[in-house]
Amino acid sequence: MTAMFDASVPVFLHYLDRLAAMVERTARQEQVLQARLAPDMFTAAQQVATAAGFALRVAFPLAGAAVPGIEDHGMDRIGLGRRLAAASHALRGLEPAAFDGAETRRIRHRAGFAELDQSGAEFLHLFGMPNFMFHAAMAFAVLRQEGLEIGKADFDGLHDYPHGFRF
Repeated sequence: MTAMFDASVPVFLHYLDRLAAMVERTARQEQVLQARLAPDMFTAAQQVATAAGFALRVAFPLAGAAVPGIEDHGMDRIGLGRRLAAASHALRGLEPAAFDGAETRRIRHRAGFAELDQSGAEFLHLFGMPNFMFHAAMAFAVLRQEGLEIGKADFDGLHDYPHGFRF
């Protein structure tokens, strides 16, 4: 495997799985998916969808491939689950060898209204991964603010705390 593959696809897959678990926990309280931290910010659902999009928007250009579209299944719990599953499935189809030389591959893209031209390494480390994590963290923050019983261990899947411990 290449370093750029290792630094992207497994990380995206891990955190898409974490987002899927948090979305699934909204069962019987799906209204929390429509909440937002501030009036001009995305809803939790849109944060999740945007994170899924960023995973593809970053990994595929690094692999020298076109970004696949994901069917819109809606912004409810089921639709977001399907979106996350589709993004994960697409990522699993990427071959590590496709990432050979990705660190120097030129990636031209938009960031808001900015037109950027970055090396693959800059694209992943300065743009792609930070934006993916931003939207994943914002989804977590909105869901947590709305009372979903989640904590740091739910976000990263690595920490272990006693039942009810949160910060």
